[in-house]
Amino acid sequence: MSVDNVTLQDTTAFRELDVEDLTQHTAKQNKPTFSASLRRHYTYAKRWAFSTYVASKKTAAAAAHSGTDCPSGWHCCGQIFEDSGSVHKHVSRTHNAEVLKHAEAILKLILSGAEDNSPAPESLREEAPVDVSTWIPDTAHVNEEYLVKGQGEVLLFYCYTQLPDPRLVCTWQKALCQKLHLTGKVRVAVEGINGTVGGTKVATGLYIQAMLSHPVFRIMVLEDFKSSEGRSDCFPDLKVGLYKEIVPMGVDPDAVSFRQAGVHLGPEEFHREVEILLSKGDSCNDTILLDCRNFYESKIGHFSKCLAPDIRKFSYFPDYVDKNLELFRDKKVLMYCTGGIRCERGSAYLQSKDVCKEVYQLKGGIHKYLERYPDGFYRGKLFVFDERYAISFNTDIISDCRYCGSPWDQYQLCSTRLCCQLVLSCPSCRQRGRTACCPTCQRKEGVPGGDPPPSLKEECECTDTRPRIP
Repeated sequence: MSVDNVTLQDTTAFRELDVEDLTQHTAKQNKPTFSASLRRHYTYAKRWAFSTYVASKKTAAAAAHSGTDCPSGWHCCGQIFEDSGSVHKHVSRTHNAEVLKHAEAILKLILSGAEDNSPAPESLREEAPVDVSTWIPDTAHVNEEYLVKGQGEVLLFYCYTQLPDPRLVCTWQKALCQKLHLTGKVRVAVEGINGTVGGTKVATGLYIQAMLSHPVFRIMVLEDFKSSEGRSDCFPDLKVGLYKEIVPMGVDPDAVSFRQAGVHLGPEEFHREVEILLSKGDSCNDTILLDCRNFYESKIGHFSKCLAPDIRKFSYFPDYVDKNLELFRDKKVLMYCTGGIRCERGSAYLQSKDVCKEVYQLKGGIHKYLERYPDGFYRGKLFVFDERYAISFNTDIISDCRYCGSPWDQYQLCSTRLCCQLVLSCPSCRQRGRTACCPTCQRKEGVPGGDPPPSLKEECECTDTRPRIP
C-alpha cells in the first residue's frame, strides 16, 4: 500500500521528516522532498507516537483504577514528573529514537489502510517484526509483586475497528499480557479485537491504560471495559489468536458487517423498553425480547419474558433466524447478550433479512445492565466463559438440578473423561455419583477399560437429541 505512490522502503528518509515542537534533535539538513499528503500522514503519526509514549509513562489512571497509593504523574528513567511540560521536554530530549521508531510503526498502519481499509499485504506482514515495546507501559515504578498478588479482577471488552495489520496487534497483545502477568483469551481479526483477561487490579489497570493509549484503539473509552471479581487463575493460560471473526458467528464479516447492527440502547433506555413490554403482559404481540446467547447461558439467567433460542453455540444463530423469519416479521426486536459483542453481529444478521420493523440491542450487554440494575428485570446468574462459569448480581436461582429438580445453578464439567458438556448437578446428586451430562455418559463411566476417545469432544451423543431450532 502507498500514499501518493510513496512507500516505506526507505525508512531512514522518514526519520528526516521534522515535526515542530516535538523533538529537538531531528536532523533538518538534506531532508528529502515528500508530498504534502504524505507529510501530513507522518506528522500525524509522529504526534500520536509522542503522545502515546508520554501516556505510557503516566500512572494516575492505573493508581485510580487499582485503588493503590501509587503516586500520580509521569514516571520515566527513575524520575517523577508532576506536570506535562517537564515530561514532554524529557521525552523529546531523551527518547527521540523510541518516538521515531513508534512513529514509523504507526505510519505503516496508516499507509497500509489509507486506500481501501483492507488488511496489509503479506509482504508487509512478513517483514522483520515491529518493536511493540513502545506500546507497553513502563512498569519500573510498580513493584512486581503487585502484578501477581493482591486484589484481582477479570476484564471483558471488544472493539470493532478495521485493523490494517492484525498480526502486529497479536504480537503486541501477547507481549502486553505476558508483561502484566495476565491470562485469558484474546481474539484478533481484521474487524477488531475481542478479549477477556484476568489478573491483579494493578495489572488490569495498566492493561486498560495501554489499550486506551494505542493509536489503533483510541476510539475506545473506559466504559468499554466490563469488570468483575476474579483473578488470573480464572483462566488456565493465555491464548491470543488471529481469526476471521472476533465473535464466531460463521458468517463472513464482509457479507454481514457489524456496521449494519441495530440501534444501541444504554441500560436505562433498555430497562424502560423492557418495563413497557412487561406492563402490556400477554397482550403485547409487536415486540420480541431476544436472548442471542446459548441455551446453557440462558438456562441459569435471563430477562423476564424473553425468547431464548435453544442453540448450543452462536454459529447456530443464523440458522435460527433463517428458520424463524415469520416470527420476526414486522416486529420490534430488543436483543441482548453477555457483553454486547454477539448482538453487534447478530442484530446485523437480523437486519440483513429486512423483516423486522425495528432492531435494538443492549449496549454493554447484560454485564452493564446488571451494574446499573442488579435487581432489575434480569434474573439469575450471568454465565461467563472462564473457570468461574457464572457470576452473581442477585440471589435468584432460576434453574434446577438435571437429576432431582432442586434449585441449582452451579455448572461443572461432565465427569466422563474428555466430554466437554456442562452439567447442573446439585451436591446431593453428585454425592450419589450423578455427575455426567446425560445417561449415555453416565453409562460410560461404569464401563471398565476400552480405548480412550482420540480427542476432546465438542459434542456429546446427547447433543443430537436437542433440537437446534425451537
